[in-house]
Formats: sequence, C-alpha cells, structure tokens
Amino acid sequence: MTTSFEKTPGWLDWHPAPSRPRFRMPEGAVDAHCHVFGPGAEFPYAPERKYTPCDASKERLFALRDRLGLTRNVVVQATCHGADNSAMADALRASGGLARGVATVRPGITDAEVRELHDAGVRGVRFNFVRRLVDTAPRRDLWDVVERIAPYGWHVVVYFEAADLAGLRDFLPSLPLPLVVDHMGRPDVTRDPHGPEFEAFLDFMRARPDIWCKVTCPERLSVTGPPALDGEQNPYRDVVPFARRVVEEFPDRVLWGTDWPHPNLTGHMPDDGLLVDFVPHIAPTALLQRKLLVDNPMRLYWPDAG
Repeated sequence: MTTSFEKTPGWLDWHPAPSRPRFRMPEGAVDAHCHVFGPGAEFPYAPERKYTPCDASKERLFALRDRLGLTRNVVVQATCHGADNSAMADALRASGGLARGVATVRPGITDAEVRELHDAGVRGVRFNFVRRLVDTAPRRDLWDVVERIAPYGWHVVVYFEAADLAGLRDFLPSLPLPLVVDHMGRPDVTRDPHGPEFEAFLDFMRARPDIWCKVTCPERLSVTGPPALDGEQNPYRDVVPFARRVVEEFPDRVLWGTDWPHPNLTGHMPDDGLLVDFVPHIAPTALLQRKLLVDNPMRLYWPDAG
C-alpha cells in the first residue's frame, strides 16, 4: 500500500488476509457500517482532518464483501474526508446499486447537492459528537441540516460515547427523523451489562420506536481482546452480553457492520472473518440473524427492493 502522504504515526492498516468465516451469512446480508479512504491521490483528504489514514479503496471494500459472504454495503462518510463526500459517492455509483451511503453535510447545502447525493445512493447523514475525531457543530447548524434532508426521507446516524449520552438526551430525541446509533453508544464493557449505565442507553432506545442501533465494533469496545490463537470460538467475549441485550430487546431495529478499514485502532487490527464469527454469539437464532443482517438494513436502506 503506497501513498503520497504521511499517515498518522502508529496507524494500523487493514488486515491483509482476513480469514474465511466459520459462520455462513444468510443470503442478502448487508455490511451496514464500513468506509472508504481515498485513494488520496484521487480523493484528497480534508485539510482539517484529525488523522491521515491508509488508502482503503472501493475495490478493496467490495473484495472484502465477497470474501465474507456479504451482498451489500452501507458506506459511512469518513471524518478524514470532512464534508467532501466524493470518495463515498464514487463507491456507491460503482456498486451497481449494492451500496448505500451516509454522508457528512454542512449547513447551507443546496437542494441540488442533496439531490445529487440522493441519486448516488445516500440515505442518511452522520452527526459525530466524539470530540477527539471532529469539532462538534453547533446544534442550530445540525437543525439546518435536518431541515434540508427531511424531504428526502433520510435518517440521522449519531456517534457518541457513553459518557456523552446524558448531555444529548434532550437534543437527539427532538430530531424529527429516525436515528441510528453507532456502536451501541460505545459502552464501557468492564461494567455490568445490566447496570445503570447501560440501562440508561437502553432507556434511550426505548424512548422512540424509530431509534436504531448498530451492534458493531467489538474490536473497539473489548478489553479482553480478540480470540487467542488456541482456537477460542468466542471472539470479543466481553462485548457479547451488551450486544446480545440490544439484539434481543430490539430485534427489528439492529444493524451489523464490519467498520472496515477500522480507523484509529490501537493494539491490534481485527481479522474481519472473526468479526463475522462474532454474529452468532449476539444473535443466536436464525431468525435474529436474518433480521440483523438482511431484513433490517434492507428496510432502512433499500425499502423499495421488496
């Protein structure tokens, strides 16, 4: 992987040879959270970015999709590209209808610009409240974005950490669009999955029937880490009880994705095959697996597909 820029020191590139999963995906399965980075020579990274990644092209993403037994992707705009959605939209157009997108847009975006993104396959915007990744926009600016995208039937994807939820509990439910929460709101998995901290997140989910949750990124949340090389079959086992609670209580509002190419990770780069093998631990029945991997993302991103 050669690049024409300096990657952030210590940056971990994506896994070069992910294993083939033991778990067989149901037909039509969707990776509902992944990214493309650049390539920087074609799609330059934003000057205001907080990190500089490795290149991670659409071709690499689609090759991973096929290797893991997936059919479709939802490509989420990477913060390293700011509000220039060109790389993400290019991936959508190249997918032959097998990818949808979540964009980053700024206040003042025109209707023509929203329409162009919609025609490319964008179906949502992302509001990022993680301060180490972005400078959080004023809430009046976020409202402006909501008003501009509402006529297109888009939703809002929100990324926050568990400690930030209390400060967002009034604002987020006031948004008049469906919400999708990234990575279970990043719970502290050293705590009790039935304790007050995670219960507060579940209460947030219970507040509205159109709040969805991605049970994603065990590699980010885990303290125990990935499986040892001794054949352990339960990857990221400390995350399982949190994700399983969400899947079992909200089976029709959960999504799963790889988060490829796993930006800003430290410690280890996950084997994407093992991330697939995480699925039956959090969705233990065929019905729950089909809802998580096929029915729910199709209803949210391809509602006209039948």
